Amino acid sequence: MAVVFQGIGATAALTSATSVDSKKLYILSRRLVSETKSTFMVVRSDGRLNSGSNRRAQKLITNAVATKADSSPATKPGHELLLFEALREGLEEEMERDARVCVMGEDVGHYGGSYKVTKDLANKYGDLRVLDTPIAENSFTGMAIGAAMTGLRPIVEGMNMGFLLLAFNQISNNCGMLHYTSGGQFTIPVVIRGPGGVGRQLGAEHSQRLESYFQSIPGIQMVACSTPYNAKGLMKAAIRSENPVILFEHVLLYNLKERIPDEEYILNLEEAEMVRPGEHITILTYSRMRYHVMQAAKTLVNKGYDPEVIDIRSLKPFDLHTIGNSVKKTHRVLIVEECMRTGGIGASLTAAINEYFHDYLDAPVVCLSSQDVPTPYAGTLEEWTVVQPTQIVTAVEQLCR
Repeated sequence: MAVVFQGIGATAALTSATSVDSKKLYILSRRLVSETKSTFMVVRSDGRLNSGSNRRAQKLITNAVATKADSSPATKPGHELLLFEALREGLEEEMERDARVCVMGEDVGHYGGSYKVTKDLANKYGDLRVLDTPIAENSFTGMAIGAAMTGLRPIVEGMNMGFLLLAFNQISNNCGMLHYTSGGQFTIPVVIRGPGGVGRQLGAEHSQRLESYFQSIPGIQMVACSTPYNAKGLMKAAIRSENPVILFEHVLLYNLKERIPDEEYILNLEEAEMVRPGEHITILTYSRMRYHVMQAAKTLVNKGYDPEVIDIRSLKPFDLHTIGNSVKKTHRVLIVEECMRTGGIGASLTAAINEYFHDYLDAPVVCLSSQDVPTPYAGTLEEWTVVQPTQIVTAVEQLCR
């Protein structure tokens, strides 16, 4: 099969692409629900809140964003896309640009993927470049790695990231290590992507956060998207990377809407995003928890606090330059994640901050994580296992005493 892919890839010449640095937009969804039967309220923002006064709020405002509202969204250049559409647009642009790019996974072909990220791509590029596979994650992940060794640039879609545990051997022993064990003879430009995280009553086996599982594998980069803008930019960057990249997408963020630039742009796979500048405390987060943090930030601003919010985006390696500069300014750190507490991204990030920036800390690093339990099916219990905005407000107040 890899030989067939190689023959297809050889039929087209490659063209160069230019990265365009465009203004980033930030959004907040009032309610994140599944891809169907849903309504959304989108708040666009482009700067820091001018809070006016420091009057204290009586209760948490759960549907607010701590940034200045965009007064004229209709005049913004670009086009509006949902997050899953932004992923698809980035994927399609790279498939158009480079004939070596191909997709494989369960239902990625004419069905369009479980969350429609590959919708209509099979009609445009054919059944070999958008390959439907059997339910055999270890087999098609191994096939993608072999295809990458022969010169292709495959994207593996896990219908659910939890299913990719069946391909853990291929990802760890082959994908991450073959460049080293071959003495540099092979590069493995594979992208492994798919939905994960705690959804809406999906049960324990479909609510996995696998960041902690894969972070210790040598040779693999990991990124997590949180907005349509960075979803497209990270997708394109991951496809062009010569390293294997795991792109984590949250199941509840696919229907977030944002206006993104018409011109091409690519993001840095190893760069964090400054979401909200501040002075009093650094809050580090990623993926869905970005929105819980920004909800809490509204209340914190009303209470007189000035939090700095950073979406770390790059889960491996960490952008210690951006993080370190923030720690040196605020001297306090709160980490908010949906990953499990034991051995999670937050634990690794805490260790890195203590190792490199301990002298700049005025208080211990605090990490808010999901509880170390299987995610319950019951909605109220499910909510209790994940960090909520009220907990973030309380943690900041305690750290800033």
